[in-house]
Amino acid sequence: MNVRELLSIWEDTAGGTLTADSYNVKLPIKDAARLNALAELYPRRNIEELITDLLTAALDEMESVMPYCQGSKIVARDEQGDPVYEDIGPTPKYLSLTEKHLNRYKRQDNH
Repeated sequence: MNVRELLSIWEDTAGGTLTADSYNVKLPIKDAARLNALAELYPRRNIEELITDLLTAALDEMESVMPYCQGSKIVARDEQGDPVYEDIGPTPKYLSLTEKHLNRYKRQDNH
């Protein structure tokens, strides 16, 4: 999901599995004002839902722009037979840690 898609999503209701975790954050006043403006523009979305959607979009975008750092190990070949080198940047570790925490949430949800 990207930020542009949020405007169309907010016209309808959105769903998804939520954790029991909550995060208490202090916002700069300009961000709080912008959230309140969005809540007035899209009254079917409460501020917590807007924050969740915005955070999801920001995390998706952050993930898509993480730098690829080419390692020396060949991990595959592309369609033309050219080597594809391992990524030694932050992306593989980030994805591994994300999977670790996702599995933890899934285990908690099953109990």
